[in-house]
Amino acid sequence: MAIVGFAWGGWVTGGTAEAQATKQANAAVVVALAPICVEKFKHTPDVATNLTALKKADTWSQGDFVEKGGWATFPGPNPQVTAIAQACAVLLATA
Repeated sequence: MAIVGFAWGGWVTGGTAEAQATKQANAAVVVALAPICVEKFKHTPDVATNLTALKKADTWSQGDFVEKGGWATFPGPNPQVTAIAQACAVLLATA
């Protein structure tokens, strides 16, 4: 019964469930904070220059540009700064 439950029934161990929950929580944080990052970016005095520089940068380095600019940094410990910066860069580049 247990073999069938884990193989085909969708059962998971506690560790797997915790890992999935952590992954989903981290993704939710990125989705929630990326638009705030965009607003921080848009409210800088040299937004036009920064946006031009962001769009000129390679797609793979746009997240680094946002991260180095500090727009993806928020108070408190936040290990998802790189993911937030990448999501923010995508939103800015497509706007």
